[in-house]
Amino acid sequence: MWQIFEHRNIQRRIRKLPKDVLKRYEKWKDIVQISGPNGLGLIRGFNDEALRGEWKGHRSSRLNQQYRVIYRVEKEVFFVLVIELTPHDYRKK
Repeated sequence: MWQIFEHRNIQRRIRKLPKDVLKRYEKWKDIVQISGPNGLGLIRGFNDEALRGEWKGHRSSRLNQQYRVIYRVEKEVFFVLVIELTPHDYRKK
């Protein structure tokens, strides 16, 4: 079983998400908790991929056409840290 930790800013962003994106994010969390990030690769709709450049070491999953969840995997302790829920803007702030 994998643990999911969310950055402290995620709760604020969740309140502003459209309901369909929020449902998809909850489903994403269920899949990660049960089968880890490898389970995301089995579902084509998430388009899970490694990021490059400034976000090297992080991964991105598609929640819908616009929104992505950006996260980092720490295999030593089996946890996923959700960094950002963003409308497809990968620039670090």
